[in-house]
Amino acid sequence: MQQVDQLKERPAPLNMGEVNFSQAEDVRLETTRARFSNILKRHGDLTERLSRDSDKSVFERLQREFEAAHASQTQEVCLDGEQWNDGLLATIRERVHMEAERKVMQLQGDSAAMPNLTFYEKITYRVGNKMICCLDGARLGIQYETSYAGEPCELFHCVLETKSFLEKMTVLEHTIPFFLPIREAENEYLSLNAMKFIDHVGDLLQAYVDRREQVRLIKELYGNQMGELYCSLTYHMVEFVLADFDW
Repeated sequence: MQQVDQLKERPAPLNMGEVNFSQAEDVRLETTRARFSNILKRHGDLTERLSRDSDKSVFERLQREFEAAHASQTQEVCLDGEQWNDGLLATIRERVHMEAERKVMQLQGDSAAMPNLTFYEKITYRVGNKMICCLDGARLGIQYETSYAGEPCELFHCVLETKSFLEKMTVLEHTIPFFLPIREAENEYLSLNAMKFIDHVGDLLQAYVDRREQVRLIKELYGNQMGELYCSLTYHMVEFVLADFDW
């Protein structure tokens, strides 16, 4: 009887199916933990971003800079088609560096060297929905003017730092929504073709505004027929549930 009781107390061995099921559960649990950890990290990064310089204050500061640059211009040039090219962008960069050098000499009081600098007019360039201008501190500014159905929407800014012709330009600051792939665009295009980067960012912003306004219009026109509507931050994914009606 004692041997029988010992056998009853001994745990039953697991079969292979149970072992595999347990391992699959562990894998799913680890995957869930990894995803949750990633969400917490992204939340922390976003919290830190918002606790520093808010997007609103950055927008207001840059908007004042662009307005000042536009007010001090001596000429505005509207470009169309092939007029917007790599050669013109190189000329704009040269103007940025010459203006930065002039500012340094003014601060240092080096009036003797000033006549040696070629005088450049302060020109702003308009290319489609973009306004491009020189900003103080060897910076190139691009203001994107979005629209929908012919009506103006938001303004967005992107400031490029151009230290020298030997170094690639970099994105110094911007007011582009954080969920749009601005850093991916910088890594893919800016070092190879700055003009393509500038145009690509403009396309990203206009496409985002188009999608957002289309969703807004759907809500206005068909909101009473929908129970719920969900969309991603970029409006790439839109999901809605039709309301139940008694027929």
